[in-house]
Amino acid sequence: MDKTYDHTKYESEIYKMWEKGGYFTPKIDRKRKPFTIILPLPNANDPMHMGHALFTIEDILVRYHRMLGEPTLWLPGGDHAGIETQFVFEKKLAKEGKSRFDFDRNTLFSLIADFANQNKDLNKDQMKRLGFSLDWTRYHYSMEPEIVEKVLITFRKLHKDGLVYRDKRMVNYCTKCGTAFSDLEINHKEVSESLYYLDYGAISIATTRPETIFADVAVAVNPKDKKYKNLVGKKATIPLIDKEIPIITDGVIEIGFGTNALKVTPAHDQTDYEIGIRHNLPVIELIDRNGRMINLPEKYVGTRVNKARESVVEDLQSAGKLTKTEPLVHTISVCYRCGTTIEPMLSPQWFVKTKPLAKPAIKAVKAGETKIVPKKRFEKMFFDWMENILDWNISRQIVWGPRIPAWYCLDCNPDIQLNFIDKNNQKISGVFHDVKRTCSFEEIKLGLQSLSAPTNSEYSLTEDVACKKCGSKNILQETDTFDTWFLSGQWPLNTLGYPDSPDFKYFYPTSVMDTLWDILFFWVARMMMLGIYLTGKSPFSVIHLHARVTDKLGQKMSKSKGNVINPLEMVDKYSADALRVALVYGVSPASDVVMTDEKVRSMRNFANKVWNIGRFLKINLDENGFKNFSDLPEFTKGKVIKLNKEDKEIIKLFENLVKKVTDNLNKYRFDYAIEQIYHFLWDDFASKYLEGIKDRSDKEVSLSVFRYVYINSLKLLHPFMPFITEAVWTEFKSLRKSDEPIIVSSWPKASD
Repeated sequence: MDKTYDHTKYESEIYKMWEKGGYFTPKIDRKRKPFTIILPLPNANDPMHMGHALFTIEDILVRYHRMLGEPTLWLPGGDHAGIETQFVFEKKLAKEGKSRFDFDRNTLFSLIADFANQNKDLNKDQMKRLGFSLDWTRYHYSMEPEIVEKVLITFRKLHKDGLVYRDKRMVNYCTKCGTAFSDLEINHKEVSESLYYLDYGAISIATTRPETIFADVAVAVNPKDKKYKNLVGKKATIPLIDKEIPIITDGVIEIGFGTNALKVTPAHDQTDYEIGIRHNLPVIELIDRNGRMINLPEKYVGTRVNKARESVVEDLQSAGKLTKTEPLVHTISVCYRCGTTIEPMLSPQWFVKTKPLAKPAIKAVKAGETKIVPKKRFEKMFFDWMENILDWNISRQIVWGPRIPAWYCLDCNPDIQLNFIDKNNQKISGVFHDVKRTCSFEEIKLGLQSLSAPTNSEYSLTEDVACKKCGSKNILQETDTFDTWFLSGQWPLNTLGYPDSPDFKYFYPTSVMDTLWDILFFWVARMMMLGIYLTGKSPFSVIHLHARVTDKLGQKMSKSKGNVINPLEMVDKYSADALRVALVYGVSPASDVVMTDEKVRSMRNFANKVWNIGRFLKINLDENGFKNFSDLPEFTKGKVIKLNKEDKEIIKLFENLVKKVTDNLNKYRFDYAIEQIYHFLWDDFASKYLEGIKDRSDKEVSLSVFRYVYINSLKLLHPFMPFITEAVWTEFKSLRKSDEPIIVSSWPKASD
């Protein structure tokens, strides 16, 4: 053995040996209960970051259960990552002086598909670098035709069961990404803006959005506000257009903010929208999906929101209707992808009724069918989300993703809004009954970018050659795609071949779902809802939630902060084993994982200690003529009888270690397990027992005990540090009983 452990000489070859040996691929054995984990599918096009390196937790579990002799499956996959991939591709287009609006839908889809496929396997090799023992023979990609078809089948079943509907609702809309997002998919940002006080004739209001005054339909005050008691029922006048609107009361109005009077704009504010519903107020839409102004005085039409605000403020000031401004620090919603200010917007969308789906998922957790770990921190969060769940907007106005399987007859629905590129390469926008006068259906279909159907539009869930109602062949498919979470919410089912494959029948329900806690609702809860809906069983027995990786100051890693640590650089520098242990050592359940160069380096030092212990044993065995396993008495209780005090102590400590490590792995206390192994090997075994046997004359006894404890300690350490343990195991091939690699060796058992 070399004087020091050089990970670069071993890691690649060891991983190839594991793959070639088929050790990651379990065989179905009906007599044994399997252990199954589905990998939280990373964006197939993204390189690994430190968060992905936390898949180490799953590999620890997988390697442990494989050594217990269970048929163990860790199933990998990659996510097409809808909006994220399209966003990255659009940035690429922008560098070329182009945008998504330069292409018809089909062309844009093909371009993104080519881009995604070029990078689809980007993180596969990177995950192998970290030693992840994934069954690559079962790898799946979310845009595989078979998986997409299963997603469509689920949608049709939900629709048939009355759980899917279309409605025009207030949504969070990003005008740059061109799609709606759920409440959980937006970020919140504190900004310094102005609060504008405006003269509305009989009453004054304060607003941060003067550009939307043209869509005001009422002014609301709190019914308990005595200041405005005599004005309720009278009229306010919108400045610049002199339009009268009613003054009403609503309990939601906050007394103590601004003038205590709120301009009500139902089309562009969630609170105003709800007030509008309660008071049966009209709705005037003022901002289109491209973030440009519509339905207002001509001078503002077509301008973007911020520019319109500047112009309106100038005109209000000139008209003497802007009475004052004051600074205001408040929180706004921004797109989680591009940071653009979110526009609350009324838009036709597809929804899934979630309350009927949530109830069985809640029941599964309460009944213990699915356990959440750590329970104290996250079970309440799960119940709070699920018991107050809102219907799920599953449609996204993007190209990259499975298209919703609904088809509209344009002749039966002439008010469908169409956006397309005509034969002259001009962008055309309008409703069908207008654009059909100058453009043929084939021209529209060939150049189609998007369509928006009114909520009362008729549609079919099957693609027909001709409309069953009128016989027309002018039929277009919905251009909205599925929310990525709708597809990934069925991931355990579809990757295992639901409903009839042998894999599904054997490996489902899965054993553990390990993931970052912040997608407990986004993904985990939705997998539970859809899994139980389709199979009657929760998709996993345990939900294990971990936290994020931070820098030494506790800050989330980001490129803008300059505190990102590249996991592969750490692997190159210190070894995969060192990084893996650094990710779990000293990290209590669901605590942030503080990552520093120093921590990884210290774990590299531990790897060297493990290597040097083995080197000491190898040298001593060689010097004393013990070349093969049979040359040295095999230590088992009863066989080696001349044990001294030190031998008995180390054996007792080791057997206690086996019990503790096994117990902690079963309890998902990876931190305790590795810390116990670390201190045993470094302090008890190397610093004490190793030093104590150097001068002993009974080499048969001392080296037999040493070999027994060391070889079995390597097994305990293997789930955490697979490469160095396999490397040392190989070095000791002639000095151990079994020829099998350590990855499939038996987990140590402590004597009773």
